[in-house]
Amino acid sequence: MKILVTGAAGFIAGYLVEELLEAGHEVIGLDNYSKYGPIDHSYDQHPRYRLVRGDAKDVALLTELLRGCDHFVAGAAIIGGISLFHEKAYDLIAENERITAAAFDAAIAGFNGGQGSLRKITVVSSSMVFESCDEFPTPEGAERRCPPPASTYGFQKLATEYFAQGAWEQYTLPYTIVRPFNCVGIGEKRAVGDHEVMSGNVKLAMSHVVPDLVQKVLKGQDPLHLLGDGRQVRHYTYGGDLARGIRLAVEHPDATNEDFNLSTDVSTTVLELAELIWTKVRGKDEPFRYVSDPPFPHDVQRRVPDVSKARRVLGFEATTSLSESLDEIIPWIDQQIKVGGI
Repeated sequence: MKILVTGAAGFIAGYLVEELLEAGHEVIGLDNYSKYGPIDHSYDQHPRYRLVRGDAKDVALLTELLRGCDHFVAGAAIIGGISLFHEKAYDLIAENERITAAAFDAAIAGFNGGQGSLRKITVVSSSMVFESCDEFPTPEGAERRCPPPASTYGFQKLATEYFAQGAWEQYTLPYTIVRPFNCVGIGEKRAVGDHEVMSGNVKLAMSHVVPDLVQKVLKGQDPLHLLGDGRQVRHYTYGGDLARGIRLAVEHPDATNEDFNLSTDVSTTVLELAELIWTKVRGKDEPFRYVSDPPFPHDVQRRVPDVSKARRVLGFEATTSLSESLDEIIPWIDQQIKVGGI
């Protein structure tokens, strides 16, 4: 198939584009480099890949790129760590809403009531739609039963799912919604707009938990500074696994007009994550020491997905353990520290 992917220079998309190309698809990527700036990927010169530098809010450009495309993965968004949720609370909802509206305007035109080439739009939502849920493990559908997300980012991601509903009801545009949970992997670098903050004695320019903790341990911080008490529960899912899940959701006929939680089924507390990183970097003989710093607002305490639907419908399971992911991530971050990429 021929597939348009927006946000193609982003973190998850770096895994997704490679996954789609390896599966034999032709991919057009769109990105304006607003997050990381120009970056290189191993597949940049692939004969079935074309990267276009442009704005995902440009409906005319999107409509042009969608001509002849079978699928559209709408992945472009302003996104960052937990600190961004209050630093750019307005931009996260306003800009992402514009991006979402542009994507659906173009997709509706590309589908053209079933007369165009476009068969479906796959919407990259977020686990943050479940921000206010207290149903665990959290199944698909709970986002409509629980209170709305408290953060503007979570609320806007929920809005993207309503866009999908509306485009189907009014224009019969088929859709699939995918919700990644806590993606981890390589490629998550210092963003262009990030400003540096101190965490203990280490200066950081991000607030994603895995790269932040790895940096602090590599730089010798002792005791290790954690945001909050460390009891926050997450499901850290390897980017390669997520990419496979998204590809399956794009391809599978039974994914049409369905939504899927894409995640590992393994719960890990921030404290367990920190101790695992500490041990991998410093060894088992170095006692693990930590202190708790005040958490950011909107730091969800528990995020545990029900992944049975993706397993049942798509045949998808995340198979890469957190330990295996860290064996790839830690050396990469170490190298990025040396070259100034993080």
